[in-house]
Amino acid sequence: MILACDLHVHIGRSSRGEPVKITASRSLTFENIARECAMRKGIDVVGIVDCASPAVMRDIEELLDSGEMTFLDGGGLDYRGKVTVILGAEFETREPAGGLSHHVSYFADLDGLKAFTDSLRPHVTNLQLSSQQCGLPARELLRICLDAGGLFVPAHCFTPHKSLYGACARRGVEIFGDDWESITAIELGLSADSYLADRLSELASKTFLSNSDSHSLPKIAREYQLVEMKAPSFAELRQALAQEGGRLVVANFGLDPRLGKYHRTCCEACGWIARGPAPVTECEQCGSGAVTMGVLDRIKTIADYAEARQPTRRAPYRYQVPLQFVPGIGSVALNRLINALGSEMAVLHQASEAEIAQLISPKVARLIVMAREGRLSLIAGGGGKYGRAVANPGKAAQLDLPGLKEP
Repeated sequence: MILACDLHVHIGRSSRGEPVKITASRSLTFENIARECAMRKGIDVVGIVDCASPAVMRDIEELLDSGEMTFLDGGGLDYRGKVTVILGAEFETREPAGGLSHHVSYFADLDGLKAFTDSLRPHVTNLQLSSQQCGLPARELLRICLDAGGLFVPAHCFTPHKSLYGACARRGVEIFGDDWESITAIELGLSADSYLADRLSELASKTFLSNSDSHSLPKIAREYQLVEMKAPSFAELRQALAQEGGRLVVANFGLDPRLGKYHRTCCEACGWIARGPAPVTECEQCGSGAVTMGVLDRIKTIADYAEARQPTRRAPYRYQVPLQFVPGIGSVALNRLINALGSEMAVLHQASEAEIAQLISPKVARLIVMAREGRLSLIAGGGGKYGRAVANPGKAAQLDLPGLKEP
């Protein structure tokens, strides 16, 4: 079976209102995430990455006690027969030279998660909160994860500030040494795609994940992947990421990199977002060298290859423009579309233009189909600001930016 999976979703609050991810929406509780995936998003498997929080563990145990969720034989929690929840925990590591990066560890059950959490207690100041610093190098976190039976994935690998390639090293093997071979998958993150990542030769054997890193319910499945598995379980997911037994990621769906918040270099002095050929390492407008290097610019700097060299089993990367990015769609129109057509996936990829136009403005329906077909124009993002899809192609053309298309 082919299942839609978003494996990086945050929790904002516990069911009792305790803060977990400070920057995430209050509505992001453990149960609300499962319900949103089942009822609105069309996601079959969701990875929730704040399960190491004691308050979240309590929520999980209460849902198990009530029968709302049950553990699957292959690992993971079943929610009403509609969604499998994979238990995850994201932590921040620090290398001896000072580079910071985020990594997600996934577990089959609470026993593995608790063993992992217990090992980290001496290194984490406040386990209640999400994505806390553990003060350990990434290689040590990897070994703790594996010892607890977990599955380890470096998160949003190319973004500036806190990622493997964006902030720590030019190569994963520099950080993980021989243990690099035990990592089967990496998460691309906003502002990157398979075509950019496959310019690094050491990633040829890794599965690429495109996850939402969602901080609100509407952004769940902004990025996701289709995965060939025999059942929606942790054991099957582990095999899929290792590309074993016919299980594998068969398609990645995500934003065009230009819609991401860190695609191009941004000047910290004047806010200018680079337009020139990458890599741009100083501001084109004011000349300042105080810049945050964009993902495109960073990859161009560290790449082995001028163009992507994709391995035979690499999944195709399909661009999608989430409904929230389409000009003219507000919350009322969004709810009307989802309620009538079943899920955001159905609106984005399946419903005809005529079906959509019966529910909202025909002009906006046309834009949804244009986005599906890769014909909307884009204004690139950078410096923490998302790019934008625009209805007027001339607006993007005036900024020397091409329309949405596959490289």
